[in-house]
Amino acid sequence: MDTEVVRQRLDVIASLYPEAHCELHHTNVFELTIAVLLSAQCTDRTVNAVTHGLFARYRTPADYISIPLVQLEQEIQRIGLYRNKAKHIQQLCHLLLTQYDGKIPATREQLMQLPGVGRKTANVILSTGFCIPAIAVDTHVERVSKRLGIAHADDSVWRVEQQLMHHVPQEQWGVTHHRLVLFGRYRCKARQPQCPHCPLRRECDEGKRRTGIHPVLS
Repeated sequence: MDTEVVRQRLDVIASLYPEAHCELHHTNVFELTIAVLLSAQCTDRTVNAVTHGLFARYRTPADYISIPLVQLEQEIQRIGLYRNKAKHIQQLCHLLLTQYDGKIPATREQLMQLPGVGRKTANVILSTGFCIPAIAVDTHVERVSKRLGIAHADDSVWRVEQQLMHHVPQEQWGVTHHRLVLFGRYRCKARQPQCPHCPLRRECDEGKRRTGIHPVLS
């Protein structure tokens, strides 16, 4: 797709979410890292409900490894996959203390060496925590990008990221990620997208199908 067309479509989304930002509550990069790790296959609302108390009780990597694993599991048991996530949190905190002086590293390569941190999580931390340009492709970003034709339906997550990086100015990578997340979360939903009320329904194959717009007339 032509870059100008991509930017026009993204501009429409930008007009819907001019103040887009990360909806995970945090006050520092360490808290952000824990919150993003917990958010895998879980809603931000549930994560925020859990971290409200968690961050009040545990403020440093040392705090998290000072308690038994089973206690941490109990603290986050409302979160999906909480046992694995509790284990990853303690492993991550131990690594921070032994290799990074208790601080979250600021490169993608180092971040992806941390337990439970993949490329998507690393990109969120870089962009939101360190203001380093990066586009994190989660399920919402992937779905919206493919529905709007920015990426092909059979593209990998990495290919979707590449397409977005190609079309979007680097200084807008972070905010574009947040806008696409919000658009996918609240409008372009997986099962019940709000196509009849979407300003991009004529530019989207899913929107055309669900609203009866003939491709020739789009």
